[in-house]
Amino acid sequence: MAYALLALILVGVWLFCLFDVLTTDEADIRLLPKFGWFLAVLLFSLPAAVLWLVLGRPRRPVPATQEGPPPGAPKGPDDDPDFLRDLDRRIHGED
Repeated sequence: MAYALLALILVGVWLFCLFDVLTTDEADIRLLPKFGWFLAVLLFSLPAAVLWLVLGRPRRPVPATQEGPPPGAPKGPDDDPDFLRDLDRRIHGED
């Protein structure tokens, strides 16, 4: 049973890498051309799949941390001067 589970995991990793190579934009792939990675993962299965994950897959940019909300983020009602002005008018019966 454990061998069957291990085999399923290995086939899953291999298929993930194969489809990942196919769906990745060629400009983002590192080291080899897309067709080269596809052939390598297809023919050499697990070793090439591990190499794809480590060396060929594009690096995802790490989002920079910011202090406060990003520009253009929605404001809360207590931060919106138009809302506060309208609320003040309604409270004082000017509406």
